[in-house]
Amino acid sequence: MSTCHSIFRKRRSVRSFTDKPLDEKDLQIILEAGTYAPSGGNSQTTHRIVITNRAVLTKLEALVRQEFAKMEVTENTYKSVKNSILRSKKGDYVYDYHAPVLIVVANKKGYGNAMADSATMIENMLLQAAELGIGSCYINQLHWLDENPRIREQLQALGLKEDETVTGGVALGFPALAPAAELKRTGNPITFVR
Repeated sequence: MSTCHSIFRKRRSVRSFTDKPLDEKDLQIILEAGTYAPSGGNSQTTHRIVITNRAVLTKLEALVRQEFAKMEVTENTYKSVKNSILRSKKGDYVYDYHAPVLIVVANKKGYGNAMADSATMIENMLLQAAELGIGSCYINQLHWLDENPRIREQLQALGLKEDETVTGGVALGFPALAPAAELKRTGNPITFVR
């Protein structure tokens, strides 16, 4: 029935990566794809912090785990945040799945299109990674901890500006497991008004 047989069907969220580093040329191609994402009023204010240093990634993983472990789950806690908290309390949570590359995405505080501009950039990078045979996963945990003073301090040491808010992220690397089968789509309804 569907005629959409392109990269959109091929892309999968990867949550298990090998240690193999990305080729610098491929990383630059992925970043360039993000650069060409649309932005409101052509503002081009989305900032990316690209982390490939394993020691820095490990330190950030531990800090994120510590900060989530301090949080409490309530009946209104979003299910993914709840998972992050509960796994962090157990001590086995790694939000970036040990990917060799983490791209932290940020935009201007108070800018009404910050999330939309960042999301289009992230999607461009996810699709370009899939086209190159590189695994990726959309990472929201740093966004959920954006107002945490310890997380902000660490991210500012890595290049986040004071006037920026973390809007998302991308984990990149080579998949450790075979790609998952195509997921059946049961949501995202479409309403036509003709």
